[in-house]
Amino acid sequence: MEERYVLGIDVGGSRTRALLADSGGEARGYGEAGPGNHETVGYEGLADAMESALSRALESAGLAPGAEGRGVIAGAGFGIAGFDWESERGDTMAEVDRLGLSCPMDLRVDAALGLAAGSESGWGVNLVAGTSNNCYGLSPDGREGRIAGASSTVGEHGGASEIAARALAVVNYARIRRIGPTSLSDVICALAGFADPERLIEAVTLGALESDAAWAPAVFAAARDGDGAAIGIIDWAGLELGESAAAVLRQLALEREEAEVILSGSLFEYEPKLEAGVASVLALAAPRVRIRHLEAPPVVGAVMLGARAAGLGPSLAARGALRARLLSSTARLLST
Repeated sequence: MEERYVLGIDVGGSRTRALLADSGGEARGYGEAGPGNHETVGYEGLADAMESALSRALESAGLAPGAEGRGVIAGAGFGIAGFDWESERGDTMAEVDRLGLSCPMDLRVDAALGLAAGSESGWGVNLVAGTSNNCYGLSPDGREGRIAGASSTVGEHGGASEIAARALAVVNYARIRRIGPTSLSDVICALAGFADPERLIEAVTLGALESDAAWAPAVFAAARDGDGAAIGIIDWAGLELGESAAAVLRQLALEREEAEVILSGSLFEYEPKLEAGVASVLALAAPRVRIRHLEAPPVVGAVMLGARAAGLGPSLAARGALRARLLSSTARLLST
């Protein structure tokens, strides 16, 4: 009998990843490509990134890159950055269809992947803190909840971009004597290439400079060195992230349940104090939740979505066994 495979594709703003596993959860092929968020590379760029990652994953698994190899895929899961609203589903699916797959598919926002990969139960909340921030939740009965994922535009804070913007504001506060001196004044001026805060803020107000997410590690370093303003920024970001998680838990009426809250994204690994802020908010808003770190690449979650679309692992026990094997085999595959 011909082996059947499950495909997962994680489309991000900087990289696109594809993972192929057999029906038992053994990871067999992996491929990477460039960014695929249509907001930055367009829908044509989305299609190109998915096609490149899939072709490489098929080759890695020893399968033909064309129709023959794609014909053995029994289910596919997609987490796509930039797919934020149902109004975008048609345009997004049109690009997915160009992959030439003829299997059941599950298409979701990329923030759903951390929950699918990291949750033992398959439901709860995934809180993302990376270049920006996002939060996605799923209830036991399949209802979805989430924030807008539109950053400070709609008052959602906690990622590197928002931390950098806050640091820029703090430099201005120190410049106008709203607060006392802060080492961030010298740090941000050096990173941006300006001699002093006066020239820096002048450039910002004239539209010649914007804050840069790459400044965030310097803010963390200043906080670890004891700078009060930097410490305040990290505390603020942690509380903001916690409020997003609490909001999604309330959307799904999970604030009194033993829900899993998965922390994913590079900032949680880089700066432990962010978790402290999240935990302090959730201790009051949802005291029974269990906070866990994502310990697998999000593309594993895409494969889990694909397995569910294919009808594999529908029960909790079967899902747990499938996920455990997928986690261990993916780690082995990526290590080679």
